[in-house]
Amino acid sequence: MRQAYLEIAQRIKAARGAVVLGHKGDAARAFRAALEELKFFPPERHRDILLAHAYLGLYQTFVRPGEPVKLEIQEALHLGISYARSSRDPIARAIAQECLEGLDIAL
Repeated sequence: MRQAYLEIAQRIKAARGAVVLGHKGDAARAFRAALEELKFFPPERHRDILLAHAYLGLYQTFVRPGEPVKLEIQEALHLGISYARSSRDPIARAIAQECLEGLDIAL
């Protein structure tokens, strides 16, 4: 299972790189594929950390300050924050806090 987690983590990292390069469609597909695959793993901390990163990455891919946010993207933020909290991963929590800045909500 560790190998599967490593491969998913590498795909999430590649998706974040695609966002930086402006390939939002590719990034969104990669984040969604990671989320779909992670649903089949039993609940545990490593899975929750990866879910937090994938959901928050999906949110960050599409959110634009001052623009309305689609329901799917709002849900990604909500789930990403939930998984960041439950996993207690400092990096996921920092990303979640960054996503919440400007929304006047504290993690």
